[in-house]
Amino acid sequence: MPAKQLKDLTPAVVLRSFVGRDRLSNHELFEQLALQLDDPEAARQCVAPVGNAGARCNLFKRQVRWHQQTLKHLGVIERVGRGTWRLSEDAREKLTPAPRRRVLLAFSTDLGCALWANAEDVFAHLGEPITLAFTSPPYPLSRPRAYGNVDHTSYVDWLLPILEPIVAHLRPGGNIVLNVGNDIFEPGSPARSMYVERLTLALHDRLGLHLMDRFVWHNPSKPPGPVRWASIRRVHHNAAYEHVLWFTNDPSLVIADNRRCLREHSERHRQLIEAGGASRAARYADGAYSRRKGSFSALTPGAIARNVLSIPHRCSDQQPARDFASARGLPTHPALMPVRLADHFVRFLSEVGDLVVDPFGGWVTTGRGAELNARRWLVTERCREYLMGAAQRFHGSKGFSSAMECGDA
Repeated sequence: MPAKQLKDLTPAVVLRSFVGRDRLSNHELFEQLALQLDDPEAARQCVAPVGNAGARCNLFKRQVRWHQQTLKHLGVIERVGRGTWRLSEDAREKLTPAPRRRVLLAFSTDLGCALWANAEDVFAHLGEPITLAFTSPPYPLSRPRAYGNVDHTSYVDWLLPILEPIVAHLRPGGNIVLNVGNDIFEPGSPARSMYVERLTLALHDRLGLHLMDRFVWHNPSKPPGPVRWASIRRVHHNAAYEHVLWFTNDPSLVIADNRRCLREHSERHRQLIEAGGASRAARYADGAYSRRKGSFSALTPGAIARNVLSIPHRCSDQQPARDFASARGLPTHPALMPVRLADHFVRFLSEVGDLVVDPFGGWVTTGRGAELNARRWLVTERCREYLMGAAQRFHGSKGFSSAMECGDA
């Protein structure tokens, strides 16, 4: 069995096997995971000597058991009998993962569609070029969510194979934008993980992308935290932002226009326009910046946006979908990306009619931002119940059709 296949068996992969199942025996778990590999029989027969004693054991099963114990210590799964496990009460949610190598339509509009599928089974076979991929992958949390997470040490090797086919289908000058978490720490330490830096370098070195900018998404409504390090140990400030990394495959052809996402002029700027511009020339910082007389007199449609975006995480556009899910006992996706964030990058980095994609759909916020701006869109999400809630955001869209109403089996 190739070492790469063993490396692909992360705690998150094992955890996903339990989602939607009441309980799972070790035998069922081994079989389910083996069938997800390229060579299931090689996994079943992967026997080799281990340790100083050289005892022979199945390396595949040994790796799975190791991850089982990790999930047990994290409180995510619990034993319910000899050789039988289930999701713990804290981790259990009614999530139905998409079967591998199957792609099912969840809902669609005239402009786009949301697929109940694993991203790996969709984007490798896409038949047209992508202008923008805007996505917020699951963060590398120390305590996995029910939909599954990998830890920060495995994050790059997990994420890059998912992004690789999307990068391969980018048109020249196409863009990849990733919203990634900032509050990820070394185990038991107040030192932040450097996974964002490793990810940035890997996207350049391994996928050939070029870093265009590091945006800051300032979230003024972000809850206080990290609690352990800010409120209890008092060694950190409360966090108020996340990273948004922008990459392109060709900087010389990059598809971007800041005139599509202008901001309102400040009151001071409006006063200068009305007064015919600055009344006198000035030089600042030893000439690094100069202002001539009459500067800022031109009447323009708006001001160029800055790369710090201050947007609260809750938005009214998402609330009806959350209310729908709550009223029907559906699990609500814990990630709260606001549509204003997606809207900004959709307008900035694509044009009307371009294809915008997201391999981690969640509330299908990327699709919603594309829909509102007349872009075509394609979103994948592996958890069926999240798509049932997200569909409510598109009921008023032209051509809306859903194959996943709440009463479906």
